Amino acid sequence: MVALALPAFGALVAEPLFVMADSAIVGHLGTPQLAGLGVAAALLNTAVNVFVFLAYATTAAVARRIGAADPRSAIRQGVDGIWLALLLGAAVVAVVIPTAPLLTELFGASGNATSYAVTYLRISSLGIPAMLVVLAATGVLRGLHDTRTPLVVAIAGFAANAGLNAGLVYGAGLGIAGSAWGTVIAQCGMAAAYLTVVIRGAKRHGAPLRPDAAGIRACATAGVPLLVRTLSLRAILMIATAVAARLGDAEVAAHQILLTLWSLLAFALDAIAIAGQAIIGRYLGAEDASGAQAACRRMVQWGIASGILLGVLVAVSRPLFIPLFTSDPVVHGQLLPALLVVAVTQPVSGIVFVLDGVLMGAGDGPYLAWAMLGTLAVFVPVALAVPALGGGLTALWWAMALFLLTRLVFLWLRARSGRWVVTGAVRA
Repeated sequence: MVALALPAFGALVAEPLFVMADSAIVGHLGTPQLAGLGVAAALLNTAVNVFVFLAYATTAAVARRIGAADPRSAIRQGVDGIWLALLLGAAVVAVVIPTAPLLTELFGASGNATSYAVTYLRISSLGIPAMLVVLAATGVLRGLHDTRTPLVVAIAGFAANAGLNAGLVYGAGLGIAGSAWGTVIAQCGMAAAYLTVVIRGAKRHGAPLRPDAAGIRACATAGVPLLVRTLSLRAILMIATAVAARLGDAEVAAHQILLTLWSLLAFALDAIAIAGQAIIGRYLGAEDASGAQAACRRMVQWGIASGILLGVLVAVSRPLFIPLFTSDPVVHGQLLPALLVVAVTQPVSGIVFVLDGVLMGAGDGPYLAWAMLGTLAVFVPVALAVPALGGGLTALWWAMALFLLTRLVFLWLRARSGRWVVTGAVRA
């Protein structure tokens, strides 16, 4: 499990590191630019991450077929997912570009930040098809228990993104537009690298590469419960950003930094869950229910330990890394207390992300969908009450803590029930 989780961590943190690099570079242009990036990044991440099922469902499906000793069918499943990713990506771009001003307005961005948000969102949306291809292809490789290739691609992509951003923002003088173009170029390069690896694997096992309408429909149908689950999760994050935007520019700028850090920590913890998806899927595909349950218990232990370690690191180092993102003392003041909330909730996050990964690996999508809808119903009234009751950014992040605790209850009850353990090459 560790051999899978460590490389998976490196690949998972690429996405938040992309945004962190953008935030660090754009933050020194000014607070309005950083606030605009915060709103645009939340919208962009939503536009992409609602389709994260392209990675998660593909990982589980491919791993089950590998466990059943059918690599040709496993890769064929992954190829169908990549074709679905291209179709979805084109549709999202067609929607985002013309509606960018409306979307940023709905998020409550200030007049100073709106133009920067629209610029970043429109340019960055061109990279959405590449980002979705990366999700689907990553799912294929994870299902094959290959987490090292995504690590290599992620490192190369992050290095390219950071270099391009610095060069285009400051060297070419393009400002926030340069940051967006740098990210798009890096994402397209990553997608090309993944496609090269998947095509080679398909040829090696004799899996066809042409689009198959029935297979694409099957991938889409299987992904619907995870889409509902992810839409509910993204709604929570979007509502949190919208509430922060209405608190003020300093608050939403600080919230963007917090959310970027939280995402980095979440992806770090999710590395164990990613390994779990592949392991659980393979055990269940091989008809080994006891092995799957034992793996679940081990991963929960790893999640708790990792969460404690990350929480301590955040609490101790918080005065050190804040200046990397902004020199505005008002933003500093917003960040320091809220970071403590992030720190103390990391052990809870460790269990949540691990159990989420276990149930995904088992193909238990419908339960995950209902659980996240229930969590959304608890979070929304609490978050909306923050500005109404005169609360600030720290209060908003205590609402985020409630979101994690609610999610923990739902997932723990399911894991204890054992109803997620369904064996076979395909979940019935």
